[in-house]
Amino acid sequence: MSSIRRRTLTLILGLLFLGLLIITVFNLHDSNHEIAEVYDAQLAQNARLLQGVMRMPMASKEHAELYQAFNSALGQAVPKVDGHPYESKIAFQVWNSQGSVLVHTSSAPSFTSPPSAPGFSEIVDQKNRKWRAFVLDDAQYGLKIWVGERDDVRADLVDRIVRHTVVPNLIGSVLLAAVIWLAIGWGLKPLVDMAAKLRARHPGSLDPLQMMPLPTELEPMQAALNRVLAQIQEVMGRERRFIADAAHEMRTPLAVLRVHAQNLMEAGSEQSRRESLEHLIAGVDRTTRLVNQLLTMARLEPQTGVPTPAVIDLPATVRASLVQLTPWLLSKGLEPVLDVSENIGPVRIDPVAIDIALNNLVTNAANFSPANGTITVRLARKGDHYELSVEDQGPGIDEAERERLFERFYSRGNDQGAGLGLTIVRTIAERLGGQIRLENRAEGGLCATLEICRF
Repeated sequence: MSSIRRRTLTLILGLLFLGLLIITVFNLHDSNHEIAEVYDAQLAQNARLLQGVMRMPMASKEHAELYQAFNSALGQAVPKVDGHPYESKIAFQVWNSQGSVLVHTSSAPSFTSPPSAPGFSEIVDQKNRKWRAFVLDDAQYGLKIWVGERDDVRADLVDRIVRHTVVPNLIGSVLLAAVIWLAIGWGLKPLVDMAAKLRARHPGSLDPLQMMPLPTELEPMQAALNRVLAQIQEVMGRERRFIADAAHEMRTPLAVLRVHAQNLMEAGSEQSRRESLEHLIAGVDRTTRLVNQLLTMARLEPQTGVPTPAVIDLPATVRASLVQLTPWLLSKGLEPVLDVSENIGPVRIDPVAIDIALNNLVTNAANFSPANGTITVRLARKGDHYELSVEDQGPGIDEAERERLFERFYSRGNDQGAGLGLTIVRTIAERLGGQIRLENRAEGGLCATLEICRF
């Protein structure tokens, strides 16, 4: 795409020349019309003046002398120092009632007979020259007066008008284009300065732009760029945190796996080898869970540009998630129970987030529930939000330890846990505009409640 400066100049000059062309065409048309009117008026006026002269009261002999003086004077109408080039292009003739020529100019075209129709007309002489003529019929004195003007007189005047109008306009337009080019460059200078500053920045710099003063049109651009830079910093910070957490948490499990592998190689009996192999498998399982939880945390970090979730059936989503967990719960000797209120309507929410939260809450409940216990999942509407609760029959928690359970990698009484389950649930709650609560039940056990705002 061409530059803004070139596009703007092209548009402005295009409109300017188009407007100039329209105005010029209109002026030429109007000038032609006005010139024709003025010249036609002069022809008619000359005919009237000549009529007045020809009506002068004189004797016949004096009339003859007057006609002879007219012809003699008009015969000398050639361009001289005291003349004009147009004199030979303007002519007139006068006939009497018998059709005899009384007065005529030498440049007048030849007529076999006097013109019959009075008024204005167009004729072509023997040399193919066009004439604009006016005929005045004086019936009282038996005179017919013809006054004509060659068409090239008017054409020459129109050409002069064109030269004196169009040429200065063209020269002025070129000068104006240069001035507009400089003016546009001056107007776009802040944008050029911003582009130059961006090019001069270090490729790895994420510092916000600080260009002051800045035109009003560029302030949203600078603000948008600064938002993008801030988002990039946030994304890179999340990546650094994930790498740091992963490196920190994977160091110990990998060291433990190495010890178990060495014990397996050095085992002297089948029982020792079997014990080492069981420890190794358990360590691999724990490391796998840790990796999965770390990946889940990375997925739940705040993201920009995430599309708005679709409207879902929340009870159906919760029911489907619990169905997936039921075989595992039954294998641990636990009975799942689902209690859903009837006033739950459609909600705009991410079903994956609900599935992850429910999986973590049910897993925590199962890890601390006694054998043959019951895990109850409840979904109810509470005012302007929904509540998803998971109840177990375990020992509950101490008040002093409640907040620590939401810390990353803190695991209470479960060696196989990664310490990320409740952290993940709290992250989901924040994304849903709600919160997570942990409360001891009066009848024993713990109730973890996730608030879900209705969208």
